[in-house]
Amino acid sequence: MNVVKAYDIRGLVPQELTADLVRRAGAAFAALTRPDDDTAHPGVVVGRDARVSSPLLAAAFTDGVTAAGVDVTDIGLASTDLLYYAAGVLDRPGAMITASHNPGEYNGIKLCRAGAVPVGRDSGLAQVAQALAADADPAPAPTAGMVSQADLLPGYVAFVRSLVPLDGIRPLTVVVDAGNGMAGLTVPAVLAGSPVHLDGLYLDLDGSFPNHPANPLDPATLVDLTARVRAIGADLGLAFDGDADRCFVVDADGRLLDPSDITALIAVRELARDPGSTVIHNCITSRAVPEIVREHGGTPLRTRVGHSFIKTAMASSGAVFGGEHSGHFYFRDFWRADSGLLAALHVLAALGSTPAGTTAADLVRPYQRYVRSGELNTTVPDQQAVLAAAAARWGADPQVSLDDLDGLSVQAEHWWFNLRPSNTEPMLRLNVEGEDEATMTAVRDEVLAFLAEPVADATKEES
Repeated sequence: MNVVKAYDIRGLVPQELTADLVRRAGAAFAALTRPDDDTAHPGVVVGRDARVSSPLLAAAFTDGVTAAGVDVTDIGLASTDLLYYAAGVLDRPGAMITASHNPGEYNGIKLCRAGAVPVGRDSGLAQVAQALAADADPAPAPTAGMVSQADLLPGYVAFVRSLVPLDGIRPLTVVVDAGNGMAGLTVPAVLAGSPVHLDGLYLDLDGSFPNHPANPLDPATLVDLTARVRAIGADLGLAFDGDADRCFVVDADGRLLDPSDITALIAVRELARDPGSTVIHNCITSRAVPEIVREHGGTPLRTRVGHSFIKTAMASSGAVFGGEHSGHFYFRDFWRADSGLLAALHVLAALGSTPAGTTAADLVRPYQRYVRSGELNTTVPDQQAVLAAAAARWGADPQVSLDDLDGLSVQAEHWWFNLRPSNTEPMLRLNVEGEDEATMTAVRDEVLAFLAEPVADATKEES
């Protein structure tokens, strides 16, 4: 089914994602998470974002679960990390009705097992997809499950504040752009009573996203935030996506801080708390991150891009923390789940522990060792053929090394680049890093020129 992606279910409502399909997804998820030892199912936690279609789809998913004889705990409006908290503290599977950063006409379902263990294509979504493809409702259970409501926001607030206390920091002013998404629910509650003065933008929940898309990966969505930070002289700005599992930080001058810098900052803090631990970073995080982890006594572990790979590596290695270039940050003590708000609290706590006058730019400057291109997308006719041609071209150079952990990574002494295929579109994603601007630019332009050549078509025809 085209609505079943690598890590979640997502599509246009109602053209692709209908209430009937979501109802069958609920039944399939109840079956997927039923214990193998024939003990009673612990029940499923269901949360939803503020999209216009979310109440309908949450009700449909709940109907599917209860028709299968499984109880549902409805936590109502929630951020995705609040849903993960619920799945962790209640120790039961969870479903979050959200389409994250997508426009309001989209919706979807993020699924996890008990303890917030992720469900991706290789860990259960394929079975859900098979059930949906059958296009038939399963036979209902003899006894339907029950639905109960629970308000877990107070417990979530207390828990995240216990993980990253703000007590004793110097007063800070922070502008938060929730984009009318779920950070408008969680951020004010978590910051209440702290030394942080919250100046809010678009905190009201509105699933039509009337001000701008809740997608801070798009620089256009940061315009209001950066303007407000400068206008009031705030210490920093925070931008969250629609379900608030990602956070991006801008400094007092409105400049976006690279998520690799935030990864390094949080890694240093977590290693100070738990010396010698492992820290996860994906293959397109800055080279500075593993360097800094080693310098602070930790063990860096490189993984593929994607939350299921990060969380799996965290579970097997016992890593204390993991960070991605996309603004996802993962915490061992938060059931290895990602939380944009926990990342934001780390930045606030770190800045608030510095002398007055220290800026967010000052805070991350020690971690800014290299120059990065950002992610550049190029449409290609055959992803694998282009990757093979690139491996042949750069692999002929004895001064570089190659690996295929995630797409193709080419490493040299003073630079590296990664070419990674998109899971959903016929394109390759390029990330380049160099020791200085001139080096990065030269490598970036060389790779982009290569991608513009007809080598992809020629390789495809020869194969």
